[in-house]
Amino acid sequence: MAKAKILLQLDTDSRPSVFDAVVAVDAGVEHLLQYGGVAPQHVRNLVYGTIFTRGIDDLQNTAIFIGGSDVNDGEALLREVQQTFIGPMRVSVMLDSNGANTTAAATVLAAARHVPLAESRALVLASTGPVGSRVVNLLATAGTIVRVASRSMERAEGLCRIVSARIPQARLEPVATESVAMSAVLAGVQVVISAGAPGVEVLSESARRACESLRVAIDLSAVPPSGIGGVEATDNARDRDGCICYGALGVGGLKMKIHKAAIRQLFTARNHVLDVEQISAIAREL
Repeated sequence: MAKAKILLQLDTDSRPSVFDAVVAVDAGVEHLLQYGGVAPQHVRNLVYGTIFTRGIDDLQNTAIFIGGSDVNDGEALLREVQQTFIGPMRVSVMLDSNGANTTAAATVLAAARHVPLAESRALVLASTGPVGSRVVNLLATAGTIVRVASRSMERAEGLCRIVSARIPQARLEPVATESVAMSAVLAGVQVVISAGAPGVEVLSESARRACESLRVAIDLSAVPPSGIGGVEATDNARDRDGCICYGALGVGGLKMKIHKAAIRQLFTARNHVLDVEQISAIAREL
């Protein structure tokens, strides 16, 4: 008799995410165990309780989800979870703190529907944040020439160094938006992605319209004003002035499909580790 699907939700925030819990249930999880305020020193006993209560063959039906609003804290939990596993006594684990991994995967997949990424140049605005940095990673892996934009050249160059260390073939162009005209930042770009803070416009509508090379614009802010002027949160492959536009809610529908698919993937084996690259691979199979 097959064991019930159990998901252990480890959240770095004091209260575990209701959003992540609902998605887990909708993805087929039968029993959800939620813990909030989880720090690395709490992980060992929680993981031991997960891996020592079922036989090895039944561990496929147990998995761990790491969430919370702080991506760095989530990454620390992921490292601790992996170090706590003992030989075959392990379960699959997924990291999606702040929804950064599933959102980045959905964003890049949306862009790929309209332009060949390996033959394109993309601009990622506010690239050094949790979602932006993962978008840069995925685009670089796809062979895109990525213009890595931040208000600070130091931060843009720092991200380029990190990504290049992981992806030696990455083609990256750091740029500081505070010191360069937006027309120069946009020059020759086919895709622009805004991953900035909610309620802050980082690209004006006039600048977007003036960029003749632009084919796809994706704004990940759902809070008005839009991060990209003239793009609405509900835009879902909407043609605006010859440019295909996505808003946060337009990308969000795809993000939800990816999130659920990744949760289901956890229960196909007991050794999956789903970070941004693995979640992106799941997205491409949808």
